[in-house]
Amino acid sequence: MDECMIPSAGTTTKKAAIDPEGKSPSESTGYASRFINVSPTRFWLIFGGVQMGYIIGFFDSTLMASSHPVITSHFHASNSASWLSTAFLLTSTAFLPLFGRVSDTFGRKPVYLFAIAVFFLTTAWCGMAQSIGSFIAARAFCGLGAGGVFSMGMILSSDLVRIEYRGVYQSYINLCLGVGGCLGLAFGGFLCDHVGWRGAFFVQLPFIFVYFLVAAWTIPADLGLKKAKAERMTFLQLLRNIDLVGSFILVVAVTSLIMGLNLGGNVLSWSHPLVISSLVLSLILAVIFVRYERTVERAVMPISLLSKQPCANLIFGNFFGSIAVNTMFFNAPLYFQAVKLASPTDSGLRLVASTLAVTASSVSTGFIITWTKRLKPTVIIGDVCLLLGGLAASTLGMGTPDVVAMLCVSLASFGQGFSFPSLMVSVLATSDPNEQAVATTTLGLWRNLGSVMGVATSSWIFQNSLVYQLEEMVTGPEKESIILLVRKSVQAIVKLDPVHQEQVVGAYAAALRLTFFSAALWGALMLLMHWRVRLPRLGSKA
Repeated sequence: MDECMIPSAGTTTKKAAIDPEGKSPSESTGYASRFINVSPTRFWLIFGGVQMGYIIGFFDSTLMASSHPVITSHFHASNSASWLSTAFLLTSTAFLPLFGRVSDTFGRKPVYLFAIAVFFLTTAWCGMAQSIGSFIAARAFCGLGAGGVFSMGMILSSDLVRIEYRGVYQSYINLCLGVGGCLGLAFGGFLCDHVGWRGAFFVQLPFIFVYFLVAAWTIPADLGLKKAKAERMTFLQLLRNIDLVGSFILVVAVTSLIMGLNLGGNVLSWSHPLVISSLVLSLILAVIFVRYERTVERAVMPISLLSKQPCANLIFGNFFGSIAVNTMFFNAPLYFQAVKLASPTDSGLRLVASTLAVTASSVSTGFIITWTKRLKPTVIIGDVCLLLGGLAASTLGMGTPDVVAMLCVSLASFGQGFSFPSLMVSVLATSDPNEQAVATTTLGLWRNLGSVMGVATSSWIFQNSLVYQLEEMVTGPEKESIILLVRKSVQAIVKLDPVHQEQVVGAYAAALRLTFFSAALWGALMLLMHWRVRLPRLGSKA
């Protein structure tokens, strides 16, 4: 196979890399030349551990998607449901790019092992939490560990695989994401029903421990240290090159924004001083952050990357798509449990189809890109599917057959599977060789920001719409007590008398239709951002 003209991540010179057996890529087989500085055997040992991490991490994520109604109902705090995912996504978002910078300084292995250890300890904390506040705090710290696991997995893949073959190995990653997602959806509700939601977290601990041992055994101790050694910096100089100030500003800005969006109209009124001050502070810090990042050599989020084309359109379109995806998938379990009155187990099983859809499309996308060398077709196909999925879901109601509802959610999943892997390779293909590592983390940062915004904005739309719909539809002398009850616990809907149950289900269905329609609007913005983008063909000169 002809060598691709787009340079691989981490490649800054024309000197051929030598593998551990002393063979250059030109002397090795075509298969071995796919990898950078490692033999195929060593690569698969490392990559197998990375895959294990993605399976466990996405099992945990989809477990939360199917079990959050049970957990919040246990603590009598259903109106705080969005914080379970928001806290996790918030910390994983803010610290994601920092893991890349720190691993450039201290090497991939210690940073990766630290992230896995944090993930292990905080998963145990989730299972032992005695209040909704403690559980949310546990999910926040768990997000720190999971963010490291996910970002370091992508960085390790970039270190070891040349970009012209990245699509294939991205497909393998997507396959494992799908496996983890299917396991979480299929068994998350089952575990909650049979061993309790606490047991659902405890059962993950042995697997995370084995994952830690595999990573400790397979990853080379000096992986990622070449740049730091070449520059011959002292320890303090290396620390100064980490953008701690930028990361801190980003954490506070995003936290303030999410607090304002979650509290406003849900827990507190929009005129409450805390809501107003949170939103104003986020805007002020955003301005400060942009100005500060322009002056930093190794910025946590390079502003220049967000202003040049086509990277800017790809990244911002990815942001809008992430909002749409998380709007769909955060609220889909609520539709099945509150409108269709399904148990957590049944709700999880009905979401397996969407996980299979995103797995099939994302795996196919990687191979399509590798075979055709073209990037834009799969990006546009994904955008259109996501838009249509949101529109279809906005028609769901009490009488919608389960199969139709599953297909609507699955259509959006197809969109995610086609567009997200394509966007990752597209950003790498349109970035300079020296920018590819930071381009990867910047794309991931904005994707996670979209995840946070998707959960927060959809929760805001849903909760405010639900209050209005309940006030309009619920009748009788016990109206206020029923509204308060069903807002705090979804499971209470099943126990209502037939008349009030139909009223409450109708209110939930109407609120969810509006929420799903918002996903279609975000999908439309994603399509507009990508429609006129020009992308290179892999294997040609950029």
